Amino acid sequence: MSEERETRIFMISPESMITPDQLVRTIHAMGKEVTVKETCYGCLVEGSRDLVKDILAEVRKKHPYEIFSKVRAYPAGDPRRCRAQHGTRPGYAQLEAEWQALPWVQNGLMCADKGEKYKLPEEKKQFSAEKFKKICEAKE
Repeated sequence: MSEERETRIFMISPESMITPDQLVRTIHAMGKEVTVKETCYGCLVEGSRDLVKDILAEVRKKHPYEIFSKVRAYPAGDPRRCRAQHGTRPGYAQLEAEWQALPWVQNGLMCADKGEKYKLPEEKKQFSAEKFKKICEAKE
């Protein structure tokens, strides 16, 4: 990847109602000379660094709290990483962990813009099998 070209991951927060297809269509509609590849978590955008940054700025205007981005080390379709070409998937677990944390980032940004303090959601606790059984029996 040259210094003039950049590949970025555009990741959609799990709490967003935007689909990867909608994100890709939005980027294509901008008419920029970039390559866009839909992924399960959003898309990859590859092109000149300035165009990719312009696209990121436009996407953030439309969805300031729902789309997150970071530079990707490999170009889209790189045979060392592309599953279609039997590439490996190192780092995918990290990407998944980042994706799962995005709702916290999203809500934290929204609170910061409102001047509020963000509180982490309470940790969900499992309840006993006995309690679950009572709930099931009560619905009968």
